[in-house]
Amino acid sequence: MDKLHIVGGVPLSGEVAISGAKNAALPLMCASLLTSEPLTLSNVPALKDVETMTSLLGQMGVRIEKSGLSNACEPGVTLTLAASLLENPVAPYELVKTMRASILVLGPLLARCGEARVSLPGGCAIGARPVDQHIKGLMAMGAEISVEHGYVHAKARRLHGARIVTDLVTVTGTENLMMAACLAEGETVIENAAREPEVVDLAHCLIAMGARITGAGTDVIRIEGVSRLRGACHRIMPDRIETGTYLAAAAATGGEVIARRTSGTLLDAVLGKLAEAGCQIETTADSIRLKAPRRLQAVSLRTAPYPGFPTDMQAQFMALDAIADGVGVVRETIFENRFMHAVELMRLGADIRIDGNTAIVTGVRRLAGATVMATDLRASAGLVIAGLAAEGETLVDRIYHLDRGYEHIEEKLAALGAQVMRLK
Repeated sequence: MDKLHIVGGVPLSGEVAISGAKNAALPLMCASLLTSEPLTLSNVPALKDVETMTSLLGQMGVRIEKSGLSNACEPGVTLTLAASLLENPVAPYELVKTMRASILVLGPLLARCGEARVSLPGGCAIGARPVDQHIKGLMAMGAEISVEHGYVHAKARRLHGARIVTDLVTVTGTENLMMAACLAEGETVIENAAREPEVVDLAHCLIAMGARITGAGTDVIRIEGVSRLRGACHRIMPDRIETGTYLAAAAATGGEVIARRTSGTLLDAVLGKLAEAGCQIETTADSIRLKAPRRLQAVSLRTAPYPGFPTDMQAQFMALDAIADGVGVVRETIFENRFMHAVELMRLGADIRIDGNTAIVTGVRRLAGATVMATDLRASAGLVIAGLAAEGETLVDRIYHLDRGYEHIEEKLAALGAQVMRLK
């Protein structure tokens, strides 16, 4: 497995180009299943999860053409997806097990083909992420669904509109039901809907394809079903979590960085906490500049669905609190097992005490390099940030997690002055 070798203690400085959002790209690729006409997506990040989704859609019969070359200065490629012939509406376990977002094919396949057979995603390192809300919503729209031998079997001659109230806020559930409702007969109302910017980005693309959607970005989304959707061209939004990660890395190292091709409106909660930690922040329409203080001030936070503080930035801020002045209290409310990186941070010298879903982080003057192991995607990012701030050498093992969500990470960090090297 690849490892990332880091020599810490170097303030990051310069500009970094932010990639397209992974969590927007995956559902948008699934939206191609809703039409027989080509869907062209630009600013698609070159990530392992995108490769997995490409393989999954390809084995169903979707023809996919890629153009452009992605690099650290100009990240992203263009994909044209043509689902004129869907020969195999099945998502096999071999592909689904590596990426939980594969469940996003369920709604579009059912709406377009009248049937779908999708493997249950299985376990997840950061906790249970059940798909019961997806199933509940599709059944309300008239689908017949059974779960047998680890697969969701769904059938419907044509879905019909329904009022769906989800038991909890679920991003992929909202996206799955919204896509399915586009081809349903009548109006569907999704209440307690996720408000994330990635949901809004998907809605914008679907509207360009001919869907009738209102309320995206609020907790009530209305979809008036149409008989067919057309092809479209859509540019994927910037990755707000990647943006926050590079800004956090600059803050941890006492640096000054400008993030380009992004927007501060996507991560108000994160920018607010960085300012609270003592960072100077300036935003324009498509950039964010951060200048770190001599020493950060500890901040307390509580993860929550958008527009609250994102759980995907929790590990990165735990790394910041580990070297800040004071005590930060981090409460995780989204996933029940998302503090596994805390033990690895302690190997670097962090002072962290875990009490249930709460971490009490007492800042230390400095961290010391060590070998640490990544346990999930965002934990990996937190360990990289800690390694960049630590004295000496840090080796981050199992960085295949990073490749799922960070495009050209070592090249982008090196361009900011970091001493990093991927070891095969």
